[in-house]
Amino acid sequence: MREQYRSVAFTEDTLAADPIQQFAHWFRQVAAGGVLHEPNAMVVSTATPEGRPSSRTVLLKKYDERGFVFFTNYESRKGRELTANPYVSLLFPWHPMARQVIVTGAASRVGREETVAYFRTRPHGSQLGAWASAQSTVIGTRDELIARYEELAARYPEGEHVPAPPNWGGFRVVPATIEFWQGHENRLHDRLRYVREGEGWRVERLCP
Repeated sequence: MREQYRSVAFTEDTLAADPIQQFAHWFRQVAAGGVLHEPNAMVVSTATPEGRPSSRTVLLKKYDERGFVFFTNYESRKGRELTANPYVSLLFPWHPMARQVIVTGAASRVGREETVAYFRTRPHGSQLGAWASAQSTVIGTRDELIARYEELAARYPEGEHVPAPPNWGGFRVVPATIEFWQGHENRLHDRLRYVREGEGWRVERLCP
């Protein structure tokens, strides 16, 4: 299976001054196009201190000049791996537009106030789900998970305040590099990568 990507050239003179502005520009284009389900879905890759990798799809919930934020159970596999080894990669696979964005950097936990503020914006069912699931641990049957959820639903009916779980919260990925990949015919893709240098960024072009 092979596809020829047909896109407009992506050149250095079209880049924004910094990668967050460039990401915002591409993200708005992808989100407005309506061709991609959940454009904020990203593949988060972590590794143990011994270098054993793992990946999963997570939803980006916020980005700004400070970095990229997602939320999870701190005791999940990714949570434990990031606590032991903060280096992480984020991949946004925007294939319908023949685009990818790859972020590498280090993750740290956001403040508790930021976590609680975001948790309050989640749908009631998602709030209960964060309590019901001991993420990444082994469970016998789906019925056990549903039973946990129903018990919580009885304790916290719709409209009742649900506190944020103490072992649940956000990670902010502070980027060291951000690569913008645009597919082209004959595999002559454009790859422009911002690399952090002190307080600024330099841009380099990579062979496809």
